[in-house]
Amino acid sequence: MKQAAVIGGTGYGALELIRILERHPYIQISALISRSEEGEPVADRYPHLTTLVDEKFTGLNSGLLEKADIVFFATPAGVAKELLPRIQKPGVQYIDLSGDLRIDSPDEYEQWYGGEAPSEVLQKEAVYGMPEINSEKIKQAEIISNPGCFATAALLGIIPAVVSGKASQKDIIIDGKTGVSGAGRKMSMMTHFSETNENIKAYKVGSHQHTPEIEQYLAQETAADHPVSFQTHLIPMTRGIMCTCYLSLNDPSGLHETYQKFYEDHPFVRIRPEGAVPQTKEVYGSNYCDIGISVDKRTGRLLVVSVIDNLVKGASGQAVQNMNLMNGWKESEGLTEIPLYP
Repeated sequence: MKQAAVIGGTGYGALELIRILERHPYIQISALISRSEEGEPVADRYPHLTTLVDEKFTGLNSGLLEKADIVFFATPAGVAKELLPRIQKPGVQYIDLSGDLRIDSPDEYEQWYGGEAPSEVLQKEAVYGMPEINSEKIKQAEIISNPGCFATAALLGIIPAVVSGKASQKDIIIDGKTGVSGAGRKMSMMTHFSETNENIKAYKVGSHQHTPEIEQYLAQETAADHPVSFQTHLIPMTRGIMCTCYLSLNDPSGLHETYQKFYEDHPFVRIRPEGAVPQTKEVYGSNYCDIGISVDKRTGRLLVVSVIDNLVKGASGQAVQNMNLMNGWKESEGLTEIPLYP
């Protein structure tokens, strides 16, 4: 049994991580660390955890972090890059759910995230935690940079087509839609019920921080660097991401088989039958990414629709998937939850 600590234990991503880790057969949560809730019983703050979690939120200086074999950063951007070098110990595994370690270029990090880039040493140590494209490196890693939610849905949808040469990497368009939980638990005008209900908003127009992440890892898989057009929208639902990706076709033959073969050894990507389009409700509460593909013969374009639960495959579930690979456990351990429906 390994001990896990969660730093930043009060956000939606952290709560989902607690839910998953509590039923994991090889993990015991040793510390839930929160500066704002230090000393408060977890179940008092979150009654849905009553009888399941009897810990109190602790501070960094409680000493409980010293017992951890695995440390998850469920923190806002900017925290992990500062804190991790101070607490890092040999043999301890660190998984960062924020965007601190995803971007290789310091200039790009500062442009898109608006803060000072992490140290070069820390950045080089971090492995991008997308199991479907990076599993062998993940198995050897001690620091994981967990992918962004939009980047997860987009990359899983796009990569098989461009790596196989079936579609062009140039002029890719990604239309992304997310539920309100993707904005986090902190209140804001953007996520206020009256502003969000019965409404759709385009946000971060031309400036979403997952754009360089998508471009960087797409370039690593294809050895070609091209910009993508990526736009996000907020829609009035709690969970879920849908990315509709438009690619110019090179060769439409055998596309469905190409996708099936690419993901045949990956338990959490499900390719829909030809002509079927997935919905966010069909992956709700699960670690699955469902993908549907369609050829528009009139325009010569490939349409790929990928859906995930932003809090699970887009965050905490993928973090646990990475943890399983790092420790030589079955990749799906603790993650076989059937999607909630309806």
